Amino acid sequence: MTQRGVYIVANDRVFDQAIALLTSLRDFDPGLPVFMIPFDENCQGISDILTTTFDVQIFPDLSFLNQLTQDIADIFPRDFLKLPNKMRKLALWFGPLDEFIYIDTDILLFQSIEDTLSYLDHADFLCCDFHFKGRGLSDVFSSTIREQNIFSDADLQDVFNSGFWGSRKGIFSYEQMLNILRDCAAHREYFDFSSGTTDQPIMNYLILTAIEHRANIVKLNPQEPGSWGGSSHFQERDDHRLYDQDRPLRYLHWAGTPMKPGGSYWDVWYHYRFKNTSEPLRNLAPPPPDSPLQQFTNHLRGVARKLKGSLPK
Repeated sequence: MTQRGVYIVANDRVFDQAIALLTSLRDFDPGLPVFMIPFDENCQGISDILTTTFDVQIFPDLSFLNQLTQDIADIFPRDFLKLPNKMRKLALWFGPLDEFIYIDTDILLFQSIEDTLSYLDHADFLCCDFHFKGRGLSDVFSSTIREQNIFSDADLQDVFNSGFWGSRKGIFSYEQMLNILRDCAAHREYFDFSSGTTDQPIMNYLILTAIEHRANIVKLNPQEPGSWGGSSHFQERDDHRLYDQDRPLRYLHWAGTPMKPGGSYWDVWYHYRFKNTSEPLRNLAPPPPDSPLQQFTNHLRGVARKLKGSLPK
């Protein structure tokens, strides 16, 4: 029997985001298997709450994760990848799930993930985003990739954001994957890391090289709603879901848009963050107010600046 489910990568630095994501997921898929890959050793807090409150399992083969992390370090020069542990996403193809969706923690879901997983009935890789229409090759490939005909124009229309995608186990072997990563390390000029991305350029190269049968739900479904947190036209309704006109979003991804009090769709996110737990905000908490002494010091500095600006030159 095929086991389907979801993977996330998390540590305590995304404590708040992971809780909100899992709350939204469990609203629609209470029994779906979910596995968390630890981003690093700083994950005890988020591991505890996700396993006890949201029935999340920890990736079972931590020794494999350590080996993958070491292999990544051996393949790529130290200055190649901004956050090498983001490459732990690659473990998904060798984990317990036969078919899976990977979801970044700065995402909320507004419908069952089962519908998204169903696209794997006819594809070995799926995504659901508009990167190819908006950002194009930005944050993925440099112009060199097209100039040297590394991929066809049709292939390059399949570039994707690496925060929400799915695939199946056994598409390629571990050694095949490492060989493709070695090719990446030998050709830094292929990639666009100018915005500080880490895994996205490498993931795109891997998928376009190793997986032929790919599906982008946006292309298959002309009525697919938007999904970017930087879009301002989505509307919240009484069910705490966001709508693109009359269509409920599949998911919302902040993807480079600041997630903070007063930021885009903060109230919607806040609802999910506290729906099932009263744990206080950790990494997204607003800074504490200045002490009375600091407030007085700031006032004096402001007065000094005004006096300095009024002096004759």
